[in-house]
Amino acid sequence: MNPASAQDGKPTIVLVHGAFAESASWNGVLTRLITKGYPTIAAANPLRGVKSDADYIASILKSIEGPIVLVGHSYGGSVITNAVNGNQNVKALVYVAGFAPDTGETATELTGRYPGSSLVPTLAPPVALPNGGKDFYIQQSKFHAQFAADVPVADAKLMASTQRPATDVAFNEASGAPAWKSTPSWFIYGSRDLNIPAAAHAFMAKRANSKETIAVKGASHVVMLSHPDAVATLIEHAATTK
Repeated sequence: MNPASAQDGKPTIVLVHGAFAESASWNGVLTRLITKGYPTIAAANPLRGVKSDADYIASILKSIEGPIVLVGHSYGGSVITNAVNGNQNVKALVYVAGFAPDTGETATELTGRYPGSSLVPTLAPPVALPNGGKDFYIQQSKFHAQFAADVPVADAKLMASTQRPATDVAFNEASGAPAWKSTPSWFIYGSRDLNIPAAAHAFMAKRANSKETIAVKGASHVVMLSHPDAVATLIEHAATTK
């Protein structure tokens, strides 16, 4: 896959959405990056399991020529942590309210390590899958308050209708060796994130020796939607740091 030609040697920005979202959740950030000449790909994250999703994203990365900045939101952070897999073109990781697990950790365990997440009670009854697994959605009536409290109600209703489910495997599969131990990372998250507690974000950023960590006051879990300028600016910092 070769996105639009880069201008002035800019890296390709690959953005990976998380659970209960889809690629369009990056639209505000994409608009700002594309305007500045960055080649971009908003990958369709399968949301089936950490290893299989990471392998899928890794295949996209292998098809890109030149340097890459890899961005992950929420569960997408777990995916980018495992997708680099020695790819020397990946120069930076950006975690946007994203998980940055260490070896053996899961999204569920990291979420519960600190108080503050109210996600579980807002989930709809799971949808049984043919393979015996389960798909999880957020109840549409609770989506705005839980997931996107600082987004206009009308937009949150659209997001609730278009949300993509994640499996129980995605939330509970152990992470492999983390890319953040060898690839520089940047972190941004909202102080009122109700999916992943702000304290968990701060812990993961510090552990990863984040180059720059931004806690956006009052922002929800979808900080890339409510504060696209701040997210795009941080991605640019990652893209331009030597």
